[in-house]
Amino acid sequence: MKQERVVIENMSPQLECGTYFIKRIVGESISVFADVLGDGHDVIQADVAFKHESEKSFSTVRMEHLGNDVHSASFTVSKQGFYEYKVGAWVDNPLNWQHGIEAKLRDHQTVTSELLDGVQYLKPLLKSTKGKEKEYVQQLISAFEDSGNYNLAIKEAISEKLHRLFIQYPLRTLVNSSTLLQVYVDREKARFSTWYEFFPRSTASVEGAHGTFKDAERLLPKISAMGFDTVYLPPIHPIGEVNRKGKNNATAAQEGDTGVPWGIGSRLGGHKSIHPELGTEADFKGFIKTAAEYQLEVAMDLAFQAAPDHPYTSSNPEWFRKRPDGTMQYAENPPKKYQDIVNFYFESKAYKELWQELLDVTLHWIGFGINIFRVDNPHTKPYYFWNWLIAEVKKKHPDVLFLAEAFSRPKVMQQLAKQGFSQSYTYFTWRVHKHELMEYMTELTQTEMKEYYRPNFWPNTPDINPYHLQGANESMHLNRYALAATLCGNVGIYGPVFEYMKTDAMPGKEEYLHSEKYEVRFWDWSIENKITHLMAKINHVRRSHPSLQQTNNIRFCTIENDKLLAFYKWNDEKTDEILVIINLDPYYAQQGMVQLPLMELGIEAGKPIQMHDLITDNSYLWYQEWNFVELPSSLPFHVFQIKK
Repeated sequence: MKQERVVIENMSPQLECGTYFIKRIVGESISVFADVLGDGHDVIQADVAFKHESEKSFSTVRMEHLGNDVHSASFTVSKQGFYEYKVGAWVDNPLNWQHGIEAKLRDHQTVTSELLDGVQYLKPLLKSTKGKEKEYVQQLISAFEDSGNYNLAIKEAISEKLHRLFIQYPLRTLVNSSTLLQVYVDREKARFSTWYEFFPRSTASVEGAHGTFKDAERLLPKISAMGFDTVYLPPIHPIGEVNRKGKNNATAAQEGDTGVPWGIGSRLGGHKSIHPELGTEADFKGFIKTAAEYQLEVAMDLAFQAAPDHPYTSSNPEWFRKRPDGTMQYAENPPKKYQDIVNFYFESKAYKELWQELLDVTLHWIGFGINIFRVDNPHTKPYYFWNWLIAEVKKKHPDVLFLAEAFSRPKVMQQLAKQGFSQSYTYFTWRVHKHELMEYMTELTQTEMKEYYRPNFWPNTPDINPYHLQGANESMHLNRYALAATLCGNVGIYGPVFEYMKTDAMPGKEEYLHSEKYEVRFWDWSIENKITHLMAKINHVRRSHPSLQQTNNIRFCTIENDKLLAFYKWNDEKTDEILVIINLDPYYAQQGMVQLPLMELGIEAGKPIQMHDLITDNSYLWYQEWNFVELPSSLPFHVFQIKK
């Protein structure tokens, strides 16, 4: 039997009735909405209660009635970690009394009895108020009970001053509360990051040599100067020797073949070891330290799989599943086959020991100063394992971020984000046409995905040489990076093949020919070109403009050309507003009329707007809602700062 008179429903944001938490960044706000219904015509009040996990008591913010029984309020999260929030609602008897007496006075009724009735709502205020406020309440009680003070009493009964006291110190009777929901708050890097991936073994200054961490350190100034803030390294562990892959994914390695870094473990060590040809633990710590001096964080690859000769296969054979003939099934992700890798058996009876060891591996590298992990193929491990591991890490290391490398079905990728991954790879890699990009961005930013799925846009990866980049010209590479870096707050590339346009492919596949996954490559890292210059320009623009440091505040603008994409971005305070226009045609100049979002900009047509191109430093004055633009394929984008 439930005596509360108010119903709370359709509360948002929430995921699966609170099964999963939503996500925010320190300093962001959460706008809570709920339908709040009461019987009859009484005045209803509602508030949002919230607190950080370290706090004992809730803070509250009163909800505003937006009409049609919808109420809303916002609160800001100021610390990393979990917050809890809920909606409370009640029939507000003091406000209901004040509303009723006001209506009767407008009808010229005598309200002596109603004044006496109001005393019961004044007395609770004596416990909450102090000083002059308390004196005021005591005076009202005296006036309400004294018929000789009738005129003063009716004046104050309907006063704004009393109304504010009723709002400030509510009499919360028979409060109904919603389900308690959670939001996890990360540091800013979860929303805004710029990744550069390279193979340290391909950094030697002499052709034919195996690169080391010392060699890789030489690249850090250049990577930093290009505006990247995260250096991501593929696995740095010893590589298996049994079933080692050869060049171009040959199933039989030849003498001198270096194998695949994701085939982890050999007689030289496992997941807690470093490949001796890369250097020592001290060398790796030195690399991390030098990276920090250039404002770069190092992201490690977390690949929970093993080579057939990994030490685990002999020390803990129960962590692997054997077939009836005694052999171990190698890993597959059809149509791809990984003969040099065996998977952990998560249905093992010794799963608790396996989980703990994998957590220990993660904590081992956190001890080196690693706070970002790119997780390889997380969709091939149990979802609840990731939920547990990420939660365990976050308890003591809230700065640690996890990027899910799962190019799988939509709901699989979404589930990983719900289980706690900080960022996620996306389908951007294959979204090329205007309608595809608009539809995908709308899904990411206008559905409930915006509450938990933080995308990271990569034009390429060592695994994916997309067809549209194979043999592509400079313009295609420029527009793909410009799209990724301006549509999304998080962006990454695999270099130097991207900026050097090394796009030769395995016939009929989205695989790089002579892929660094299978062999050491020699690169002239001193090369600079138009792509490196413009990537650096875009990256530095991103660092200077908060509107480009997030993903969700975006609106596509009408432009009468399917080869031109235009969109407006802004920060929450609207102190930074950007218009991006990109030519999707890598061969020809394109022109069209773009419609400015005048309503969102708060500008009337005819008023001058200065459009400052942050790439070329040119400025233009636009006066109308519709404006002409033309973009050549040689410089296929405008990034305009809107100055009103």
